[in-house]
Amino acid sequence: MAENRTAKLEFDGKTLELPILSPSLGPDVIDISKLYAQGGVFTHDPGFTSTSACESTITFIDGNKGELLHRGYPIDQLAEKSHFLEVCYLLLYGELPSVTELEDFELRVTRHTMVHEQMHNFFRGFRRDAHPMATMVGVVGAMSAFYHDSTDISDPWQREVASIRLIAKLPTIAAMAYKYSIGQPFVYPRNDCDYATNFLRMCFAVPAEEYQPDPILSRAMDRIFTLHADHEQNASTSTVRLAGSSGANPFACIAAGIACLWGPAHGGANQACLEMLQEIGTPDRIPEYIARAKDKDDPFRLMGFGHRVYKNFDPRATVMKQSADEVLDLLGIEDNPTLQVAKELERQALDDPYFTEKKLFPNVDFYSGIILEAIGFPTSMFTPIFALSRTVGWVAQWKEMIGDPAGKIGRPRQLYTGATLRDYVDIENR
Repeated sequence: MAENRTAKLEFDGKTLELPILSPSLGPDVIDISKLYAQGGVFTHDPGFTSTSACESTITFIDGNKGELLHRGYPIDQLAEKSHFLEVCYLLLYGELPSVTELEDFELRVTRHTMVHEQMHNFFRGFRRDAHPMATMVGVVGAMSAFYHDSTDISDPWQREVASIRLIAKLPTIAAMAYKYSIGQPFVYPRNDCDYATNFLRMCFAVPAEEYQPDPILSRAMDRIFTLHADHEQNASTSTVRLAGSSGANPFACIAAGIACLWGPAHGGANQACLEMLQEIGTPDRIPEYIARAKDKDDPFRLMGFGHRVYKNFDPRATVMKQSADEVLDLLGIEDNPTLQVAKELERQALDDPYFTEKKLFPNVDFYSGIILEAIGFPTSMFTPIFALSRTVGWVAQWKEMIGDPAGKIGRPRQLYTGATLRDYVDIENR
């Protein structure tokens, strides 16, 4: 990044020259890291929407163009031609693997899918009606108590082992959380299944009957994992980096990311979308809800349409729509009113100039929720599935942060608007 240009900031008779950094893609960045030391002032940026908090080579988003790149590769190409574990390798190591490298990586992940047997007892400490995300936050945070031989962040090999363990075991933990919530016995992973098939089997098989998902469902599940693998410096990724900046172990950092993802404004969007479809109930009520969405005085909003970052279209949604169509063709929607509403709402919204002119297209959450509903997952499992998908992105970002020589503990400042200095008043005089 060249630093031969500067931006001038003038205030209170002072003139500061701030370096301008040029990234390989995206807008230029004004470096304000010395602003307080040189000028005695901070910047104020609630939500950090105009602030670059780190330097990264992993993921790039151009919201105006509707572009998402992982290590330079467009997400639509990866979703069409690749598969999740290959994308995991790309995110972790920076390049697409050779045949030998991919086989070795897949073998390492597959051989780490089982969890410590004592963790089964840990699950049983939760109430049966606990939300699967609550269970996952606790269990993933406890992994450092079971795998303390991979918590030394100063050891590159331990960081590598922790990375593989997290990617391998999160599907098992998510499936166990689901099984526990519905009162069914845990199903162990199998080494002869691919990543997505293994997850579906652990969720839907029972000891009395084997479960073999249709390849279309496994492919759709793999695409959901791939399309959610990383998304630049979102709230949960920033949380992982902030936790990691303190030197916390990787399992604690990922648990922090899961906790942040649990928020309905972040990872719960596809669940909120399905709940909206269930509220609409039947296709004949769609015009009523579309009219409400257009009414500025009505608080109702169509969930699953538009995106905070993508101002044109969500590039992941095109691929996810293809998978949704394939799954619905396979399973049918005639007997599922929620899916009937989803298909008709999609059609009416795309035919309505109000939505197309405002770039309010169905996003990845709209289609992923439809797929997960069709496969048979309850809405309570939507965010856990998002979490296990995003784990590789969190791990890649965490590893990059640990290896950054310029890294330092995160310490945002504040615009204080509270009381000024005052003296303590004894209680009898108040």
